[in-house]
Amino acid sequence: ILIHVCITPCVLLFQEHHIETKHGPVSVAVYGDHDKHALITYPDVALNHMSCFQGLLFCPEAASLLLHNFCIYHISPPGHELGATPILPNSPVASVDELADQVAEVLDFFGLGSVMCLGVSAGAYILTLFATKYRERVLGLILVSPLCRTPSWTEWFYNKVMSNLLYYYGMCDMVKDCLLQRYFGKRVRGGSAVPESDIMQACRSFLDQRQSMNIWRFIQTINQRHDLTESLKQLQCRTLIFVGENSQFHTEAVHMTAKLDKRYSALVEVQACGSVVTEEQPHAMLIPMEYFLMGYGLFRPSHVSSSPRSPLNPFCISPELLSPESMGVKLKPIKTRANLRV
Repeated sequence: ILIHVCITPCVLLFQEHHIETKHGPVSVAVYGDHDKHALITYPDVALNHMSCFQGLLFCPEAASLLLHNFCIYHISPPGHELGATPILPNSPVASVDELADQVAEVLDFFGLGSVMCLGVSAGAYILTLFATKYRERVLGLILVSPLCRTPSWTEWFYNKVMSNLLYYYGMCDMVKDCLLQRYFGKRVRGGSAVPESDIMQACRSFLDQRQSMNIWRFIQTINQRHDLTESLKQLQCRTLIFVGENSQFHTEAVHMTAKLDKRYSALVEVQACGSVVTEEQPHAMLIPMEYFLMGYGLFRPSHVSSSPRSPLNPFCISPELLSPESMGVKLKPIKTRANLRV
């Protein structure tokens, strides 16, 4: 099914594929030239590519960087795609390992070898788990407010409350408020004296269209996740982590960075931002991503010195490239794992 999506200054097409896997069907929206390198994305709970990565792709500089170098494969969690129908009640709830295996089946379906991965929160967990299970298939990880440990008591409790509300009342206002608090910082959420931002209003409208029991299933899955801390030491790919200063998962991102190989990973804190940096402050991701991808010989069109279709040949990121001066005033590197000078 071809669907037109307008992204300034050009019009893009994506083709949506519904793929049967051993662990149930999965929807994948594909943007770009299939001959280019593959970028796999996975969104957070109750989101899909239109609500989790649209802001990033509406940022012209980021869009040119990503679409010039990659064909983007947006994987939706089960039942999260546009126009999804309710998953049959007797279908088993997938485990996190089964969702990671599902990603591998998607790669096999499209005949993909090694890929770059971009995930947000719960989606970042699934892609990190995928990277630990299929190390040879992941070239690099770009993770936004990632999860890597079992849920804290606070997260577990919030997830249980949302699960019960979804089960009995559907996508009610309280569930939407919990999800929006998970996604965004206070500045975007507004308050009694400050009206909600356009992003918030658009996200509320989007959540109204979700199938509540499909969201319930993904929350059940992510609330039963296991700790990846020990597995992180076995990762063989370079990793760039973004986390919002006000993200509920800030400590998770710091913990994860501390456990990764300090030579090949970096943590970037985005000021005055919540968890879904791709929507709230996508422009803040541009410079770190650009330097990260330079390590693979990939550039924005205006900087092209080699074909984006040439084999990836990564080298270690220079510490100077992720200095505060290089990142711009809206970014604040913290306790990175690349021996950065701060």
